[in-house]
Amino acid sequence: MKINKTNAARLLDKAKIAYELIPYEVDENDLSAIHVAANLGENIEQVFKTLVLHGDKSGYFVCVIPGEHEVDLKLAAKASGNKKCDLIPVKELLPLTGYIRGGCSPIGMKKHFPTYIHDTCLHFPYIYVSAGVRGLQIKLAPDDLIRESRAEICRLFEE
Repeated sequence: MKINKTNAARLLDKAKIAYELIPYEVDENDLSAIHVAANLGENIEQVFKTLVLHGDKSGYFVCVIPGEHEVDLKLAAKASGNKKCDLIPVKELLPLTGYIRGGCSPIGMKKHFPTYIHDTCLHFPYIYVSAGVRGLQIKLAPDDLIRESRAEICRLFEE
């Protein structure tokens, strides 16, 4: 099966970062990372979802967390230098990032936003993030994702 390269994959190529594009079956009724992990046969703790938030001071920023968790808005606000923050409405996602729900990658958004990745990513040799379209994940080393997305590592939820 031919897999079309996404913008995120082209940026990783340009940065000479090793990665794998992994297709999966999309369920339009279940776009959750839990569904993606089950489809890939991977540990849900290694399948990360990309969330876009808006802070009261910094404006937009990105959080990347393991798929079965919810971002702690207080921790996300603190990490990003805000007093408070909220997830953006889904209708704002495409015009802001160029990505749709279920296909939002931390790599290759229309413009770079401050990015924060939950620290458990460092427990694994590789993690998965969206490749920028539904039905395709990027498998890569956490350090490479951190470098390419210019991310900070922090706690984004309490375990």
